[in-house]
Amino acid sequence: MTLRQDLREKFEIDAHPLTLSERVGIQHDGMTLERLTFATKDGERARGFLLRPPGDAPVPAILYIHAHGNAYDIGADELLDGRKALLSPLGPEFARRGFAVLMIELPAFGARSRPGESARAKAALWNGQSLAGQMLGEQAAAFDWLASRPDIIAERIAVFGISMGATFSYWLAAAEPRIAASAHLCAYADYAALITAGNIDLHGIYLTVPGLLGLAGNGEIAGLIAPRPQLIGIGDLDPLTPPAAFEPAFAQTRRAYEEADATDRLVLVREPKAGHVETPAMRAAVFTFLDRHIGLA
Repeated sequence: MTLRQDLREKFEIDAHPLTLSERVGIQHDGMTLERLTFATKDGERARGFLLRPPGDAPVPAILYIHAHGNAYDIGADELLDGRKALLSPLGPEFARRGFAVLMIELPAFGARSRPGESARAKAALWNGQSLAGQMLGEQAAAFDWLASRPDIIAERIAVFGISMGATFSYWLAAAEPRIAASAHLCAYADYAALITAGNIDLHGIYLTVPGLLGLAGNGEIAGLIAPRPQLIGIGDLDPLTPPAAFEPAFAQTRRAYEEADATDRLVLVREPKAGHVETPAMRAAVFTFLDRHIGLA
């Protein structure tokens, strides 16, 4: 099998379908907001929100994967309400720029906060799977649902996230070649180097994917996105992206883009004095990146 095929198996792509069970549309600050309810393969209810510009014309879209931050109560509310690591809520900002934005609540968060992360992760690991795999599998199903909508331009769907959402952004884009672009903030690093540095326990147990390091490091995984556009945003003071763990990963990803003759599609925003937060420079770069690569203007 190819590395992408191996990753699709590790990330449980196609193993966690979502079935839409409820859809309610309302107006929200001049935009259209759809409150969604999906059923997982086990019958659990999963909340979702889709925010889009007014009108019926097909538009580009962003699959926005929410963060962790040990804030299990937030979940999909990040789309409209934001969180501490963000400068302000991003969902409305994306929609104002002409993008539809979909966020599906991950297991262990928001209305799905019980059972909790530890119980879910341990149950999955005992069964030879992972909570990260369920999360990625559900996000892959969310991408399929988004791409099937007649009001979405399927060839212009990017994936975005910060922190946990960032990791899943580039993991999913690596495994799913139909994703047009990936932009991610505050979670790109080589995990073997994080283990050596003693920082790996800053990630929750949800992110433990047995055997993943034997297949590839994060730099190689992110390199599978090439030649598609990718934006990486990190802060040198972020304990999840310290230079010793960031630099070997980025060298691998950059090499993949060089081999694909696509270095102009790899964007790095590196903030020497930033921690685990979005910065104004990161936000400006994300807007420019998405406008350029999936926007219609």
